Amino acid sequence: MSDTDSISDVTSSPQTPAELPRFDQFGLAPAILQALTDQGYVHPTPIQAQAIPVVLQGKDVMGAAQTGTGKTASFSLPIIQLLLAQANTSASPARHPVRALILTPTRELADQVAENVKAYSIHTPLRATVVFGGVDMAAQTATLRSGIEIVIATPGRLLDHVQQKTVNLSQTEIFVMDEADRMLDMGFLPDLQRIINLLPKKRQNLMFSATFSPEIKKLAASFLQNPVLIEVARSNATAERVTQVVYKVDEEDKREAVAHLIRGRDLKQVLVFANTKIGTSRLARELERKGVKASAIHGDKTQNERMAALEAFKNGSIDVLVATDVAARGLDISDLPCVINYDLPYSAEDYVHRIGRTGRAGAFGDAISLCSDKDTRLLVDIEKLIKQKLTPVELEGFASGAVRAAGRDTERGSDRNADRASSPRARESRESPSRGRDRQQTYVPPKEKIDPWFLKPYEASASETPSTEPVQEKSNKPAQPQKRAALLGGVVKR
Repeated sequence: MSDTDSISDVTSSPQTPAELPRFDQFGLAPAILQALTDQGYVHPTPIQAQAIPVVLQGKDVMGAAQTGTGKTASFSLPIIQLLLAQANTSASPARHPVRALILTPTRELADQVAENVKAYSIHTPLRATVVFGGVDMAAQTATLRSGIEIVIATPGRLLDHVQQKTVNLSQTEIFVMDEADRMLDMGFLPDLQRIINLLPKKRQNLMFSATFSPEIKKLAASFLQNPVLIEVARSNATAERVTQVVYKVDEEDKREAVAHLIRGRDLKQVLVFANTKIGTSRLARELERKGVKASAIHGDKTQNERMAALEAFKNGSIDVLVATDVAARGLDISDLPCVINYDLPYSAEDYVHRIGRTGRAGAFGDAISLCSDKDTRLLVDIEKLIKQKLTPVELEGFASGAVRAAGRDTERGSDRNADRASSPRARESRESPSRGRDRQQTYVPPKEKIDPWFLKPYEASASETPSTEPVQEKSNKPAQPQKRAALLGGVVKR
């Protein structure tokens, strides 16, 4: 494809459930329909209804839809259907080459897509696995060498396996790039180009995302062949069933405002977004001190820590998950009632993805944002993108003035005490009490012994008695030169 103008457009407006077809009308195999029935799925979402028939025809696709509308099933269901013709139960790894590759920008999204693919293919002989960084490669290597038809991966870890020769992409028939815009934002373009060069020239290409920027369309033009553009809603639109509200709050009062919202409304399973790793950890600690079960998830956490926090959030062990944008993509939590933007995102597109974590699959949800004076420009950018006015309002019932100031002073004092208690010097004092006591005592220099002789009165010695002899004056005559021996003998007078 030479340019994006040749993209076939199949844009359609959202349909009601009564107007949508059923999954059993797409010609899917009984094993796939059984898996869908097990999960209670009957009607596809608009993006699924438009994309599945086109993908089944073997055409390249660019799919654009709001976050939370079921894009994963739009490509995973037809992929499973297309690969069933070659599925087998042989134990030989050679009979199970990688036939479909799905790339995602984050580990969480890769894990979520893998769960969906495995659930949809559970009644088929097809094998699927996920590979991402942050965990040991040994288990992934063993799985890949056993033979896998569908691989879901992040770009970096996939290239690690390619370098170790534990995965071969030479027989890949279908290539999927999920959340492509996020991949470009994260700087994956060089990795993507390397991976694309490893794939066979003849293959089916699918690209799905919530947004399609000019950069994404340029990337699509480099490897998609006459793609069909499927867009079931206006680009960068937010879900209609998500109620968006912005509260005007001073920057220093945001933590207290989050706690006020959670406790005042008795919110459970709340996803709170902050822009920095330090900010997420600090906010999670503040909420814990106020009696709210909270945990933080960000890029500095190990993969095991991130997965443990996410699992605790899903099963209800914690009520609040504070996250950076690493969690804005790929979190598919059923009935997530509320998302709070502690910080407005630097990128307006990330706002769409953040609030897309709630109100998924037609459910209702609340998206709350806190806006201080320094966030005004970010709010304007968001309004331009979503083409919707978001007027900040006062947070009802939120204490202000001296009450907040007194609370902050108390919290800052506890923070300082906690910091002192956790300092290396404090720990050393606790571990070695004697050393701690010594450091607390006032230093007193030791007294030196004084010799009694130095206390006696001064007495002049005999040698110091004044002499009565006259002092001879110096003569003005030059001194007689001394005799010196010559080098070759004799005496020379000067």
